[in-house]
Amino acid sequence: MIELDDLPEMENAVMIAAFEGWNDAGEAASGVIEHLAQIWDAEPVAALDPEDYYDFQVNRPRVVSEGGRRRISWRTTRILVATDTPIGRDVILVQGVEPSFRWRAFAIELMELAQAADVTTVITLGALLADVAHTRPIQVTATSDHEDTRHRHDIESSTYEGPTGIVGVIADAAVQMGVSSISIWAAVPHYAHHTPSPKATRAMVSTLEGLFDAAIDHAGLDDDARAWEHGLDALASEDSEVAEYVESLEEAQDAAELPEATGDAIAKEFERYLRKRGLDD
Repeated sequence: MIELDDLPEMENAVMIAAFEGWNDAGEAASGVIEHLAQIWDAEPVAALDPEDYYDFQVNRPRVVSEGGRRRISWRTTRILVATDTPIGRDVILVQGVEPSFRWRAFAIELMELAQAADVTTVITLGALLADVAHTRPIQVTATSDHEDTRHRHDIESSTYEGPTGIVGVIADAAVQMGVSSISIWAAVPHYAHHTPSPKATRAMVSTLEGLFDAAIDHAGLDDDARAWEHGLDALASEDSEVAEYVESLEEAQDAAELPEATGDAIAKEFERYLRKRGLDD
């Protein structure tokens, strides 16, 4: 259990959560938490007991060296607090790994923490693999099931139905508790899943800037994003099939962004790509 006595006194706080694993394509969502923790000098105040939520054969402990001594580091979920932020509110950062089991108890424990810290907004971050081009702006969506929150931030309600990860469970738990909840998702090129995606992390940080109406230091994210994109450019230049596929994604995205674009137009563009590849038998 989280020791709630360790929390500093907070008011109108924001909880921002992301988890490594199924919800974290390109490590983009967890990268946001790492970035915010660094630039806001967030202090760790608590951690969930890993025995309660993790299968150590899936999330194995690691041997680390500190001060010349070796010890075991257990994978878990940490709670960090930042009290001097440019958004004018205290922030709780939840940084961890998607739990292996007891998801409802996990979400309840985090919501008890939220109540104790006077959290009024819960923001969950996720990233998914998608058919998008690395050369185009990363697509980020922000949704909420709270009418007032949607109106305040000019965002839509989610229409997604299907399997969900721990971020979906936490977002629902916040709704059940009556706390404003916002979900932010970034689309990461599926052909670039094997490397971290700082471009997607930067895009989500920019979305947070819009939600809070405040500037957030990008630090090295801009340079890292350019390096990531240049690396994928080099990959495409060395493989004609990858280059052709990226071009088809670019054309489909550009067409979809036009006002006159329709589902039929995008389907025709995909059919054209298949014909070029000789795959439309």
